[in-house]
Amino acid sequence: MVSQKYLDKAEVLVEALPYIQRFNRKIIVVKYGGSAMVDEELKKNVIEDVVLLKLVGFKPVIVHGGGKEISRWTDKVGMDTEFVDGFRVTDQETMELAEMVLSKVNKELVTKIQSLGIKAAGISGKDGGMLTVSRKYPGGKDIGFVGNIVKVDTKIIMDLLEKDFLPVVFPVGMDSKFNTYNINADEAASAIATSLKAEKLAYLSDVEGVRADPEDPESVIAELYTKEAKELIQKGIISGGMLPKIENCIEAVRKGVSRIHIMDGRIPHSLLLEVFTNKGIGTAILKESEEKYWHEQQ
Repeated sequence: MVSQKYLDKAEVLVEALPYIQRFNRKIIVVKYGGSAMVDEELKKNVIEDVVLLKLVGFKPVIVHGGGKEISRWTDKVGMDTEFVDGFRVTDQETMELAEMVLSKVNKELVTKIQSLGIKAAGISGKDGGMLTVSRKYPGGKDIGFVGNIVKVDTKIIMDLLEKDFLPVVFPVGMDSKFNTYNINADEAASAIATSLKAEKLAYLSDVEGVRADPEDPESVIAELYTKEAKELIQKGIISGGMLPKIENCIEAVRKGVSRIHIMDGRIPHSLLLEVFTNKGIGTAILKESEEKYWHEQQ
């Protein structure tokens, strides 16, 4: 008799089939950040997930940050670190270090992807004039070379996808005078996904998703229409560090991204679990015209 564990594996593959069919040849942007960029085993899992997405017919694009690694290097060289409204104050010297560190992280990711037999290309928002920025002034404060995206040109990404490369992007851009700026990775991923008209945008970070009860980690909401997300903001249920992320998601959906997934990158293979299973493990934000896949009665 066939072992139950093999039947369970077959069931998982069958459950994944409609998602593979639905998103075949569609672009999915993966914003990669948080602990999953630091822990080597989690890093390996994420890269395997993205490679699998490509092998089953998706067109993945990775946009990654590197804040923890930048902080490690600023500490190592004795530079002060200051944050204003969640943004790193970035003078010329810090910008140079940040670009160096992000480039190093980028090429490490490219190497890991290519070790699994997939062609990858590491680029920044400066390449091909992809991300044009102006200086960001959070709360009216000048925090240096931190960019606010004003224009996106994704031709270089489309060219790479056309040639069957997996693009890996780090969030550095230039202003109209060709000065280099650091960019928040969430904002970069959202802007790139919108410009690409991506079918999905997946945020891998250190949060489980949107909670119905902010104090209860077991109360993660599987799916939310943008209208429902706005209501949770108005009620104060979505607040703090989650607020700008969700507002970013709502804006990206408004501009054409069909579904945005927020998931805990600390869980092994969270990307596959969210994309290929009925309930998933994080929160999906979607536009009202999209059909919900999960129903509470299931």
